[in-house]
Amino acid sequence: MKVDHFEQQKLLELAAEDVALTQLAHRRRTLPEAVAVQTAAEAERTLADDVVRAETAVRDLQREVKRLESDVETVRARATKDQNLLDSGSVSAKQMTDLQHELESLKRRQSDLEDQELELMESLETAEAALTAAQEGRDAARAELERAEQLRDDALADITDGTNRHEAARAAVAGGISAPLLTLYDRIRTQTGTTGAAMLKARQCQGCRIELNGRELAAVRNADPHEVVRCENCARILVRTAESGL
Repeated sequence: MKVDHFEQQKLLELAAEDVALTQLAHRRRTLPEAVAVQTAAEAERTLADDVVRAETAVRDLQREVKRLESDVETVRARATKDQNLLDSGSVSAKQMTDLQHELESLKRRQSDLEDQELELMESLETAEAALTAAQEGRDAARAELERAEQLRDDALADITDGTNRHEAARAAVAGGISAPLLTLYDRIRTQTGTTGAAMLKARQCQGCRIELNGRELAAVRNADPHEVVRCENCARILVRTAESGL
């Protein structure tokens, strides 16, 4: 294939745009800001689970405290009733003795229940403090997640903007390249995954970074300036310039 030498040099501009687009695509796939969002989201979920567990512990203790308070109130009401009967003087001596024994038993029962209630209240206070700490941790994690998401979105917007600019620039360059040469370039670009052409600089292909041997160099040197030559190592189109060292 023969194409005007100056048109071939446009392939270097096209390759530069393709390199930029490849770098942007790689950056999108490996965006550290996206990883940071995943890490922050996992931390937020863990702390949110901690809050749920802490809330459950507080509710369970509150329910137990209420049960004990009800039991204490029941014992007090019974003791008050027995004491009123004793004070009324309307009971027999045997009933009086039974009531006194029951009052002693109720007193001990009330004391035990109040001790249990006090222990539960202390446990509840500790659980509520743990809940507050868990909620603060979760809220901080949510704030960090929102910050990470904003940084990711900003980075993605920057990548999208860069991609749009380089795609437009590529289209403009491609518009000045003949269809056969552009088709060949794109086919090679698909095969290499990066570019379809590279500069021959100081006898070295800038695509694969391998220096041409004597035979290869002679073939390129003797080729017509408008002949499309290719690197025998990476198959890219070799674009000759004043820096080629021929």
